[in-house]
Amino acid sequence: MSALETAPGPARRAWRSPAVRMSALAALAALVACADLFAGRGVTGEGVLAVLLGGDGDPLAEHIVLQLRLPRLLVALVAGASLGVAGLVLQSALRNPLAGPEVTGVTPGAVLGAVAATGLGLAGWDSPTAVVVAACLGGFAGAGLLWLLAGREKGDPEQTAVYGVLVSAVLAGLTAVVLLVAPGELGSVVQWLIGSTEGRVWQHWHLLWPWAAVWGAAAWLLAAPLTLLRCGDEQASAAGLDPGRGRAAALVCAVALTAGAVSAVGALGFVGLLVPHLALAVFGADLRIALPGAALLGAVVVCGADAAAQLLSRLLVVALDADRLTLPVGALTTFVGAGLLLAVARRRTDER
Repeated sequence: MSALETAPGPARRAWRSPAVRMSALAALAALVACADLFAGRGVTGEGVLAVLLGGDGDPLAEHIVLQLRLPRLLVALVAGASLGVAGLVLQSALRNPLAGPEVTGVTPGAVLGAVAATGLGLAGWDSPTAVVVAACLGGFAGAGLLWLLAGREKGDPEQTAVYGVLVSAVLAGLTAVVLLVAPGELGSVVQWLIGSTEGRVWQHWHLLWPWAAVWGAAAWLLAAPLTLLRCGDEQASAAGLDPGRGRAAALVCAVALTAGAVSAVGALGFVGLLVPHLALAVFGADLRIALPGAALLGAVVVCGADAAAQLLSRLLVVALDADRLTLPVGALTTFVGAGLLLAVARRRTDER
């Protein structure tokens, strides 16, 4: 139990307020964003500060900060927010705490779409619009395959989880086949497979933020139906909601948000799976509050991981005496997320 939760009187009551928690999280997001902006190589902290304050700085420093670091930061924030909301929507609609985009066929399908389009020469890492379309088609294909396999068991969390893992495995296998057929494209698609914010520019930001804003707003409007779905199909039907239609609408939002994030930064492991649990723990079960909270938490997680990945890359360059070494942010989120998931699983096993 945290110190704030055990504090007496006004402090404890203030921390219980969702507005206070949201404000604290927003402040943390701003702090993490500053860390990400200053973490990169090529420009010192003083140089970054001089550029931001509008001083007469080095043109190279201005280019690095304003044309590379700043759009990279913004894309990381929005991609993380999209994955956080998508994960909470999926887990609520399917009533499954393990129904993240990574294990329901959504992320693997989006990656397959992006990789296949690149292999066919229809899209590339530097053509965001084509990649978004391809990722959306792949994401909807993966979600549709899960929908077909689940059949009448769509409301059964255990069956849905099993089918989701199977669908994800099949789509990952198809992605490997595409890479074998077009091995020359390996270098350009490995960033989608692992997840990276390297090389994000303003074109990616201008395409991503309207997409995320529209589908994020649509997800928030589904807060009430999602709350009913979390209670079960019988309760949802008794309240006048068609579970099939509500779940389908939620699935569309989740796929669209995931596809947008994947098209920009690739597959960031465990973000969409673990962030919803944090959001529910911090903000409670009211999805009108938890969904914006998941967006903020996702932004903090991805942006913080990006800052940490850049700092670790700088340390590895010095330690290994390498000319250039970049640690992908997706590798860090996967490593840390897998460790956290294992720790939670072992803790629950010990409690039993």
